[in-house]
Amino acid sequence: MKLIIAEKPDQGSTLASIFKHKKQNGFIEIFPNEIFNNGAYVTWAIGHLCQLVSPEKYQSSWKKWSLETLPMIPEHFEYEVTKEKAKQFAVIKKLVSNPSVTEIIHAGDAGREGELIIRNILKLTRCRKPMKRLWISSLTPNAISEGFKKLLDENDTRSLYFEAYTRACSDWVVGMNASRLYSLLLQKQGFSDVFSVGRVQTPTLALIVKREMEIENFKSEPFWEVIAHFLINGKKYTGKWQNDGETRVKTKELAEKVAAFCREKAAEVAEVHSERKEFLPPLLYNLSALQAEANKRFKFSPKKTLDVLQKLYQKGNVSYPRSDSRYVTKEEANTFPDILNKLSKIKDYETYFPLPVSSLMDNKRYVNEKKVTDHYAIIPTDQIPNVAKLGPDERKIYDLVVTSLIAAHYNKAVAEYTTVTTLVDGRAAFISKGKVQLEEGWRKVIHQKDHDDEPSLPSLSEGEPGLTKKVEIKESQTQPPKRYTEGQLITLMKTAGRHIEDKELEKILTKTEGLGTEATRAGIITMLKDRLYIDVNKNLVYATAKARILIEAIGQEILASPEMTAKWEQKLKEISEGTASPKHFMEQTQKMVMHLISSGIGQSANWTFTEEVRESFSPGKKKTRTFTKLGPCKKCDGSIVDKGSFYGCTNYKNNKCDFTISKKILGKNITQKNIKLLLSEGKSELIEGFTNNDKTFNARLFLDEKEQKVRFLFEEVHLK
Repeated sequence: MKLIIAEKPDQGSTLASIFKHKKQNGFIEIFPNEIFNNGAYVTWAIGHLCQLVSPEKYQSSWKKWSLETLPMIPEHFEYEVTKEKAKQFAVIKKLVSNPSVTEIIHAGDAGREGELIIRNILKLTRCRKPMKRLWISSLTPNAISEGFKKLLDENDTRSLYFEAYTRACSDWVVGMNASRLYSLLLQKQGFSDVFSVGRVQTPTLALIVKREMEIENFKSEPFWEVIAHFLINGKKYTGKWQNDGETRVKTKELAEKVAAFCREKAAEVAEVHSERKEFLPPLLYNLSALQAEANKRFKFSPKKTLDVLQKLYQKGNVSYPRSDSRYVTKEEANTFPDILNKLSKIKDYETYFPLPVSSLMDNKRYVNEKKVTDHYAIIPTDQIPNVAKLGPDERKIYDLVVTSLIAAHYNKAVAEYTTVTTLVDGRAAFISKGKVQLEEGWRKVIHQKDHDDEPSLPSLSEGEPGLTKKVEIKESQTQPPKRYTEGQLITLMKTAGRHIEDKELEKILTKTEGLGTEATRAGIITMLKDRLYIDVNKNLVYATAKARILIEAIGQEILASPEMTAKWEQKLKEISEGTASPKHFMEQTQKMVMHLISSGIGQSANWTFTEEVRESFSPGKKKTRTFTKLGPCKKCDGSIVDKGSFYGCTNYKNNKCDFTISKKILGKNITQKNIKLLLSEGKSELIEGFTNNDKTFNARLFLDEKEQKVRFLFEEVHLK
């Protein structure tokens, strides 16, 4: 008999569903059939059923957080079963030990993590039985059946296990040592909290903090644009005054002079330049691209997208969700006509059929064996669901996957972009831009809003005369860089190589996977939220004071740089290819951690943190927490205290007093110092850099005690 071990209960049930079977407690018995002549058992892990043991399990002295115990580097790494999953481990161990079981089929997810999860369990059960590997990219009945008929040898995927195991051990060494190091050193600076540090989370956080500082240090400056309204042979359009390729004017006086010169003057079309641009359909989705698109369209967090996608995968409706490839092989392309034929009968998609392109078989933009990694792109399977019965979120994600495949069978979209130069009085040049969609192509299926969305222009010819009917001046302000959305954060992690100056390292990071992997990026972002390093408000990512403190302390250490990740990823990839030694990699990791410890201790004496950051910092959740009273509540006899994400009344539990003040107003952190002033004197200090509707301004906050609301004191606003 054979024992099949899946990664999750749902997957185990799906694998067994194509055979006659009987459910037991913690496993399923498959009756004899043409694939399993003697029958089989199916059981499952519950994700990561095992974990690396905590430091004190190696040495009792490592239980205490102390600089003297660093570095903590075990001679041999040990795994243990997590307590809450011990019952399922016992089921697996009993089945593994069953004398009737002669072979194990490893049926974890077809990737690094799946490889590690199942092999770790087998290692803890001391299994010595022969093993085969099920490697499939979808959970349709046909894929499952074919997968069991074409099992891989155990050694075909062993190097993936070595990579995943080495990755986990090195992450333990870095995380355990660096987290204790910086938590203890920052505690001496008065920041009593746990500062979690990690190989992937910390360079990701450094990029977020970098953007936070760019926004904070941005000095907004005013500029003006001169806009003319033309009437040329009965045709109306507008243009912006341009000088040396620049449409922004730095002084109001110059803008007014240009406007005064142009009013009611003769105008002539000096140049008409048209350029035809062709846009190919988008590539099929990998996980990062799908997470970015779902965030952009529906504001889904990356984790939510992955969770919904996982449900669709387990139902057999889409292929493997954690794929990093945007291509398919000819084998998959061969299934497209049947899948599309089934989709054409669904009301939501019938208007897209018949398809302009019947087959992608010879289209290397999509069908490219060399660019398919462990898995092909995320595509709908031939197991088409009843779309009407999908949950709202499932329907949205399924629609993205389906329309990407349909759009791939459409022709390119073609647009004409026109730039018109109009001369006023033969001297002042005005630029007008417009766009005409010539061929809709794939945009019929995927309606994308262009970044370069331009208004349409009338048909104009060089030399046409007319008049400048009206000239106006538009005043604006330069804007700080925009905050990342969660979707952009996924893309940023994927393309972190763009932030590297060393071109060779940039190539490495581009060839590997950037920061993290397709499977781990959503988890890293969730971790940064849970550890109070970032706030996500209306889909925009803010770095907290805690994040700024940590990244400022780490400074230029390689732990906060994409360069370090590039080197790590290169070596880990070589381990998976069998060309690098896990032992050597761990030795290098240990050296790096020892350097980090000596360097961190040496530099900590020179750390300085601004008063604003110190006041904005509030420790993470603790069992006992004392609150500093910042001033009297304006609604009752309570006091206002820092409650973490906002300032609120101490009497909330007693009398439900709901008086609160936001910690962040129009993009600015409101410090405890300003809250104290607000409550004692009625107004804050002048705060610089509020941002609203693309306008940046400085103002005080004052307390409207009648309405019990915080308002702006605009008489002291200073536009920059």
